[in-house]
Amino acid sequence: MNTFPETVVLLAEDRTPVGTADKFAVHTDHTPLHLAFSCHVRNTDGQVLVTRRALSKKTWPGVWTNTFCGHPGPDEAFEDAVARRASRELGITVRDVELVLPDFRYRAVDASGIVENEVCPVFRAVTDDVPTPADDEVAEYAWVSEDDLRASVAGAPFAWSPWLGWQLAELEQQGLRVTR
Repeated sequence: MNTFPETVVLLAEDRTPVGTADKFAVHTDHTPLHLAFSCHVRNTDGQVLVTRRALSKKTWPGVWTNTFCGHPGPDEAFEDAVARRASRELGITVRDVELVLPDFRYRAVDASGIVENEVCPVFRAVTDDVPTPADDEVAEYAWVSEDDLRASVAGAPFAWSPWLGWQLAELEQQGLRVTR
């Protein structure tokens, strides 16, 4: 379990940094705009790793989503933050980290009223590792084809995080795929 406070970078509407705040304190029913990232990880067989958020998560507990998300710390490069969260959440190392949606931004409210309000660049990466998830982050995981993922999100959007559906739609609009 994470025993040290994480800091998020707060942003103005023009996306410039305006300060920092504690990650757990900032996520409320009035969450300010802040910097985050999402990452989709595939294996060498071309399958994408999806995860179900731990039931203890403050936002969207038990919901299926992309491989992992996180928040870069102040002055932390995105690639370093992606590597840190891959290791922390899933016990994996990633390579070939690639920014695919640099301008992705969303606001969503979960069933408890907690708001996500993020500028959230989207990355994809590759791993050769077998995940060993942290219990406080991930309830379960699955390797799936991208086509099956898209069909599942379209057929049962309530079972998936809203940002995943929006990311998949934006990737499709730009002629991109999670798996290349």
